Amino acid sequence: MFQRLPFKRYCIFLLILTMAASGFRKQPSQLYLTTSGKISFRSDAPLEVIRASSTDLIGLIDITKGNFSFKIQVHSFQGFNSPLQKEHFNENYMESDKYPEASFKGKIIEDVDLSVDGAYQVRTKGILTIHNVPQERIIQSDVTVKKNIITVHSAFTVLLSDHNIPIPMVVNQKLANEIKVEVNATLEPR
Repeated sequence: MFQRLPFKRYCIFLLILTMAASGFRKQPSQLYLTTSGKISFRSDAPLEVIRASSTDLIGLIDITKGNFSFKIQVHSFQGFNSPLQKEHFNENYMESDKYPEASFKGKIIEDVDLSVDGAYQVRTKGILTIHNVPQERIIQSDVTVKKNIITVHSAFTVLLSDHNIPIPMVVNQKLANEIKVEVNATLEPR
């Protein structure tokens, strides 16, 4: 049954199923969904700047409980300085066949009512999993609610060493350990 679903629908189905199984449906909730959020990263190393992005970020927020879950398929990143660089990213560093997803799941710390139009700065606390290595993180986000649409913008850094992503000596001047990440997503009621 699952193999016949298009990949994005399969991911959305799994995301909703996971959230429901973890207690999201115990009381009425208001779910907001994105299937085309943008995530980009930048590595500023002494000898090279590497940029890539994806518009395949899938995310779900339960505004009643403040829970959220976002996922990205690592293979979906585009950009890079060359096709070879993208190949090295997927095969040597991220090992995308072995660890196909990166995710961030958790809860909004602040007590905000995201059903009310306005601009909010919120902190989110959750588990950021990259390269199959989970790390607890607190990440700040700017959230705007307007006419029942939620827009999220977040900028943070990720240390490759925190997620067991090695930087070989031969490229240590071309790949930074600290990666700048930016997320932009528009979520609509589900």
